[in-house]
Amino acid sequence: MGAADRVRAYYDALRAGEPLAPFFAPGDDVVKVGISERLVGGEEVAAGLREQTESTTGWHVESRDLRVTERDRHAWFADSVAMAWTDTDRQIRYEFDTRWSGTLERRIGDEPAESSETATSADGTADERWQFVGMHVSTARDLG
Repeated sequence: MGAADRVRAYYDALRAGEPLAPFFAPGDDVVKVGISERLVGGEEVAAGLREQTESTTGWHVESRDLRVTERDRHAWFADSVAMAWTDTDRQIRYEFDTRWSGTLERRIGDEPAESSETATSADGTADERWQFVGMHVSTARDLG
């Protein structure tokens, strides 16, 4: 799976209400900036994403201009995304035209990939994946 496919898989998981933390690399240097939040470090990102999944429903995520550049170990992306969801705590539906950008790192197991070679797991399958190390989602207006 390439970096562009990984971004699309993240959108699919968001729509489906699936866990999102596995899309992010572990570690203290990971940053996720959302419309109304800034999460720093793998544990804080995972907790924020877990809370988001538990308190929202009905996600609509429509990619309008995904652009991804992939290199050996790193990739970066930008997209315009129509996004909507329902906050189940407040019973409010939010809709935004958003701007997404971020950086992914190709990782093998829990470690950054050191070369273009792919490691294999015990069962002989590739254990390689792209994970976000930075993500920024913004909109031109506030949540209100």
